[in-house]
Amino acid sequence: MILKNADLAQFHERYRAHFVNSLSGYKSANLIGTRSLQGDENLSIVSSVFHLGANPPLMGVIFRPHSVRRDTLENIIETESYTINHVNSLIWKEAHQTSARYDELQSEFTETGLTPHYHDDFDAPFVAQSQVKIGLKLREYQTIELNKTVLVIGEIVHVEVPNGAVNEDGYINIEQLDTVAVSGLDCYHTTQKLARLEYAKPEKQVSIKHQ
Repeated sequence: MILKNADLAQFHERYRAHFVNSLSGYKSANLIGTRSLQGDENLSIVSSVFHLGANPPLMGVIFRPHSVRRDTLENIIETESYTINHVNSLIWKEAHQTSARYDELQSEFTETGLTPHYHDDFDAPFVAQSQVKIGLKLREYQTIELNKTVLVIGEIVHVEVPNGAVNEDGYINIEQLDTVAVSGLDCYHTTQKLARLEYAKPEKQVSIKHQ
């Protein structure tokens, strides 16, 4: 199958959405936890989280156009506080259910059976069932004019990871933590590690890192 831009434009809307969303391959599956200024909790699944830098430690996430009510995005902008929580194989169905269009005052935590977890020094709720919990403070957001999606950049200020999953060099074994991946809009995957590789250098053969 060979397709051009004009072919994509002819696809039915839902077919095109599934097709184009699948093109980028496996993506991370995360739950974003927020709480409004009025104290209402919100939880939503996203597959557009990405690493942006280590010093300062930054993560980005892309939200769909803010043309309709988007509780998660609005809470982040208002409170400047949110969490990112890895989805695992024990909660992937509940995580997916958070994408349903609940009313503004309905908590996705309550509706899906997931448990909010708080720390005294952080306002937004974490997901208790998640193995990797990240607290972020909003640093910047901007609308991408090309398609009106919204880029949100946050600085990592809190991390929870089981001790046994962090290697001596700082690498986090997310497979050991049962983190799942997502492809397209609705397909979830467990993973199987091939290997870690040594730092690549010119004229040096690729070799496996033994740890």
